[in-house]
Amino acid sequence: MSSPTHQQLSYLIQPEESASRLLHETPPSEQPLARLERCGPEALSAAELLQLALDSKVDPLLPLRLLARWTTLNQLAHASPAELRQVEGMTRVRLAHLRAALEMGRRMWTEPLQERPLVQSPRDAAELLLPEMSGLQQEQMRVILLNTRNRVLGMPLIYQGSLHTTVVRMSEIFGEAVRHNCASIILAHSHPSTDASPSPEDVSMTAEAVRAGKLLDIQLIDHLVIGSAHNWVSMKERGLGL
Repeated sequence: MSSPTHQQLSYLIQPEESASRLLHETPPSEQPLARLERCGPEALSAAELLQLALDSKVDPLLPLRLLARWTTLNQLAHASPAELRQVEGMTRVRLAHLRAALEMGRRMWTEPLQERPLVQSPRDAAELLLPEMSGLQQEQMRVILLNTRNRVLGMPLIYQGSLHTTVVRMSEIFGEAVRHNCASIILAHSHPSTDASPSPEDVSMTAEAVRAGKLLDIQLIDHLVIGSAHNWVSMKERGLGL
């Protein structure tokens, strides 16, 4: 589905005046702040998150200039203050906001492991996800990333919207797990109907993910289907696909 947000991916290769015009023509309902309030921060692109972190609405091209030079947030996090100050529009205050936001992200991944949630059962996993995923009006798929001691390393959103198993790619399911050197993962997706009964397509996709995980030496230990706060299913407990 085409939207102004997806169009922003092409702005980096367009002249600045063209990009500026397209950004200013984006309706208020599709601006980063409105989208964050409506969909949550996980639905925003890196450029949109940077625009909010830098409070750069008056200079909406600043995030794109940053991503033109450092193509990933990880690269951006390793840029020196002197390098960042060379970017047009980067003020002292914006630089401080950016460095603080990146440092918070770094500390999240380096917190002592005992502070990370421990998953020992399907209910442990469900309780981590229910606040975010129960009763959603659109489908979501998340992955719980686990280390060798079943401590949670993260719970990234990998799909949102109309979720069809035919478009679920194993590379996207396991991408974050590979990047974080995970030992195992738990999949979870929501059913907006609140009926958490796994479909035949859910079972087939789960079995495919198990096979892909074996090739990567990353175990898929469960797949949760979440309908509402009181209606969720562990496919492992039901022996479906695992």
